[in-house]
Amino acid sequence: MAVMDFDVVVVGAGNAALCAALAARENHAKVAVLERAPEEQDGGNSRFTAGAFRCVYAGVDDLKKIMPDLSAEEIANTDFGTYTEDQFFDDMFRVTQYRADPDLVEHLVRSSLATMVWMREKGVRFVPIYGRQAFKIAGKFKFWGGLTVESWGGGPGLVDSLKSICRRNGIEIFHQTRALSLVFEDFLVFEDFAVHGVRARRGNDLVEFRAGAVVLACGGFESNTEWRTRYLGQGWELAKVRGTWCNTGDGIRMALDIGASPAGHWSGCHAVQWERNAPEFGDLKVGDQFQKHSYPWGIMVNALGQRFVDEGADFRNYTYAKYGRVVLEQPQQFAWQLFDAKVSHLVRDEYRIKQVTKVKADTLEQLAEKLEGVDAAGFLEMIKRYNAAVDQSVPFNPNIKDGRGTRGLTPPKSNWANPIDTPPFEAYQVTCGVTFSFGGLRTDTRAQVLDTDLKAIPGLFAAGELVGGLFYFNYPGGTGLMSGAVFGRTAGTSAARAVPRTLAAAK
Repeated sequence: MAVMDFDVVVVGAGNAALCAALAARENHAKVAVLERAPEEQDGGNSRFTAGAFRCVYAGVDDLKKIMPDLSAEEIANTDFGTYTEDQFFDDMFRVTQYRADPDLVEHLVRSSLATMVWMREKGVRFVPIYGRQAFKIAGKFKFWGGLTVESWGGGPGLVDSLKSICRRNGIEIFHQTRALSLVFEDFLVFEDFAVHGVRARRGNDLVEFRAGAVVLACGGFESNTEWRTRYLGQGWELAKVRGTWCNTGDGIRMALDIGASPAGHWSGCHAVQWERNAPEFGDLKVGDQFQKHSYPWGIMVNALGQRFVDEGADFRNYTYAKYGRVVLEQPQQFAWQLFDAKVSHLVRDEYRIKQVTKVKADTLEQLAEKLEGVDAAGFLEMIKRYNAAVDQSVPFNPNIKDGRGTRGLTPPKSNWANPIDTPPFEAYQVTCGVTFSFGGLRTDTRAQVLDTDLKAIPGLFAAGELVGGLFYFNYPGGTGLMSGAVFGRTAGTSAARAVPRTLAAAK
């Protein structure tokens, strides 16, 4: 078996992993990054994202620290608003039903802006999310939902930027290198048992990457069909996977094998409405465009022709990650999203790609016949009830929770309700697309992995989607990349400082 020596080994090559690698390197560590995928498919789920980051900011001055190239014209023509720590705390606890680990949440929220500034200083470029998070009202863009910033070039741009920065800083990235197990045994530089490396497969060769500390940042288990069915439940083998095929739970398994404590919502996941005929795993040529997130402006119906959820319960940012599960629970695991001409201009660009299952009609009766798999009579009767229940006395406003809802209808539509009565009518077929699993490893605020006695495992740290305890039931949009960056930076710093020879070199 070949042996290679480093200070810190990072498993994974997405946003969390590369932030960990950079943080370890700036603390004088010699760093290796192990990536299971070939280079053209690297970056884990980060490459499949749109690149949104949810962070605290007090106004334009804070945003200019992250986006120093904001123009005077952009500032003059935009109401960026603010997003306070209290708002971030409220959003995290509200959508997770107050189960999120308060210590982890506090570290995430209070570190969010500083981490974004740190990434910008490293060379990552950010821009406002005009296309997906702002509407133009009276000639001025107004942001909504607490989500304002995205990485330039989306997820692919983020990964490629971080990867280039890592290489410029002397960090070695090993592609097509699958971590198999942690090296966990008595080692001379430690007084006790500790993790001091990773055994991996490169092609047909086994390689031991020796290190003083290891950071696991290689995603959850959503791409493992057997684990999805075991932990998420019956029927989850039928879900599509939005992102990489590589996230099969390897990092979680390796840590559990040496006594790490599991934590978090193991039967929960981030799951969205996804193109019905998308492939089994994510397609990098399409990226995140299989998602369908304009449902608050319309309605959704199942195979019985019935609505089954409150499409306007909250801003899309706070419902989209749980509604995929609801669609999976419907007969035949699909739904149709419906829009009429009054709101079709609000539909996001992802509805205009070629790889979309779409029907269009000039009458509701014609539309009913085109909705494949749907009870046409049940659908038409439902539409009559829905249209009659809309309270049209309240103005429609997509920038706020406008309170324009339905009366006497189950399920209700609480906001943004409009009668479906203006042709042409459009409908898009969706199923469930799972993004990442919520269950993972128990860590502290130093990103150190804890064992089943709730004691820190020396030399083992974790970041990203395999950290358990942050998300339960739901997820505020943009928090995944933000938490990956925050805990990645923390994990890399902690790992480097845990290595005796690294500390000696820093003096």
